[in-house]
Amino acid sequence: MTAVTATREPAVTSDRAVAENSLGRRLVLPAVLLMLIVTAYPMLRALYLSLFRYRLTTPDDRAFVGLSNYTHVLTDSLFWKDMGNTVLIMVITVGVELVIGFAFAMVMHRIVFARGAIRTAILIPYGIITVVSAFAWQFTFSLNNGYVNSWFSWLPGISADTNWFGGHWTAMFAIMVSEIWKTTPFMSLLLLAGLSQVSEDMLEAAKVDGATWWQRFYKVILPNMRAAIMVAVLFRALDAFRIFDNIFVMTKGAQNTESSSFLTYRQVIEQFQLGMGSALSVLLFLSVLLLAWGIVKLFNVDLAAARGEG
Repeated sequence: MTAVTATREPAVTSDRAVAENSLGRRLVLPAVLLMLIVTAYPMLRALYLSLFRYRLTTPDDRAFVGLSNYTHVLTDSLFWKDMGNTVLIMVITVGVELVIGFAFAMVMHRIVFARGAIRTAILIPYGIITVVSAFAWQFTFSLNNGYVNSWFSWLPGISADTNWFGGHWTAMFAIMVSEIWKTTPFMSLLLLAGLSQVSEDMLEAAKVDGATWWQRFYKVILPNMRAAIMVAVLFRALDAFRIFDNIFVMTKGAQNTESSSFLTYRQVIEQFQLGMGSALSVLLFLSVLLLAWGIVKLFNVDLAAARGEG
C-alpha cells in the first residue's frame, strides 16, 4: 500500500497585492529619501562625537576616547535609574491609554447622534501643544493654586496640604496623568480605524449563536484588531519612551523623575558635554529600535493576512 503524503501548496500572492506593494514602495520612497537626507548627518555626527571627550566650554581639550563614554554611561547608576523611570512611565501610560482608548473608540464607533461633534470633542486634548497641557496640569496639581486637593480631599491620602511634587511617586503620578490625558485621543483614533475593519456580519453571527458581549469582544473583536492594536501600542510606546516635555515643565527632573531624554538634555544643554550627551543619544536611539523590534515580535502579526492577502 502506497502512502500518500499531503503537500502544502505555497501561498500565491495575487496580482493586485503585487501592484499595491509596488505602488506603496514608490509612494513611500520620496519620504524615506527625505528622512535619510535630513537625519543621516545628525545621526552619524552624534555617533562620531560619542567617541570623543568633548565639552563646549573647553573645545581645545577634545580627545578620542573610543567607547569610554558608553562604558561610563552603562556603569552609571543614574542612567539605569532614569531608564527605569522611562520604562515605568511608558508601560503604565500605554497600558491605561489602551484601555481608555478602546472604550472611547467603541463609543465613537457605535454612537449615532452627533457623531462628528463627539469625535471632535474626544480629540481636543491631542490638539493641544504638550508644553501648554503640561503647564495646565502643573497648575492643577499645584499645592497653593491647584484644585485637585480640594476636589478629591474625600479620597484617602489626599488633603488640602498634599504636595504632589514633593515626593517621587506623587510627582510621577502627576506626570503620567498629564501624559495619559494628552495622548489617549491618539490611541483611540488608531483603535477606531481598526475597529471599523471588524466585520459586522461576524459580530451578528456570534450574537445569533448566543455569544455574550464579552465573548464577542474577546473572540471576535480583539483577534480581528490585532494589527491595529500593535500599531497603536507601537506608536505610543515609542513616543512615551522619549518623554521630555511633561517632565521639563512639571518637575524639571526633581524628586528622581528624570527620563532618559531629560538626562541627555542635561548633559548636552546644561553641562555642555557633547561627547557624553552624544553617547546617551545613541543609546536612546538603540533602545527605541530594540523596543520597536520587541513589540513587533510580541504581537507577531501577519500583516499580509491582516490585509486579506493570505
